[in-house]
Amino acid sequence: MCRTVDLRQAVLARNDDSARRLRAALAERGTVAVNLLSSPGSGKTALLEAELTLARRRGVAVAALTADLATENDARRLARSGAPVKQVLTDGLCHLEARMLAGHLDGWLPAECRLLFVENVGNLVCPASYDLGETLRVVLASVTEGEDKPLKYPTAFGPANLVLVTKADLAAAAEFDEAAFLANVQRVNPGVPVLHTSARTGAGVGALLDRALAVLDGDEPHRPVMSAPAPHEHGHEHGHEHEHDHGHEHGREHEHDHGHHQGHFAVGEGA
Repeated sequence: MCRTVDLRQAVLARNDDSARRLRAALAERGTVAVNLLSSPGSGKTALLEAELTLARRRGVAVAALTADLATENDARRLARSGAPVKQVLTDGLCHLEARMLAGHLDGWLPAECRLLFVENVGNLVCPASYDLGETLRVVLASVTEGEDKPLKYPTAFGPANLVLVTKADLAAAAEFDEAAFLANVQRVNPGVPVLHTSARTGAGVGALLDRALAVLDGDEPHRPVMSAPAPHEHGHEHGHEHEHDHGHEHGREHEHDHGHHQGHFAVGEGA
């Protein structure tokens, strides 16, 4: 008798195990990881640069890892903040995975770092399925993207601990229906906090940093109903294992060295 096995579930289960190990390792060293997800062009990098700059000004030990399919443009922009930054080039992979992230943090993450911001690949589909061992999952959407974004991408907005509306200064020009957007967010993730930001004007800059610091101090993040990422679809048939067993090897990296990279970052066997 033939039995069909969906091996995608096994891939995600292995990732979840790696994420648990990574989350525990980060907690042990007193570091909170913030996973930033958005579609391309949401203004994620501009906002993160502003948040990193503010954190440095306040004396908060932060670092950022940014992932893209190609170019080191985002890392160069983020490095202007003076924070330690690493660029990971995924060579076509549309998301980060926990094991991959752990490999890039190993030997790089500064020992004194308390907040690690991870700028995921610009995509609201694949990255939504992978727990990276983060404590705070943040989804960003610009006012130019439309009010129905949460309904179109519930697997991204549903598990979020925080939603950020970006480019708020363009809301009038884009005819952004704020009430409709907020209603749609609440439909897929009841009770999730929604904050408005504009990196260009500075409005709302610091809100993300404040929320991350509150979590670092022991404040519980919003607990979404959709707590676990849903399996991703790439058109693979059942029985084909969509394996990304790249671990520590996949993805090229480039460091913009603006900090002391101390110590060994271990996540345990099998991570």
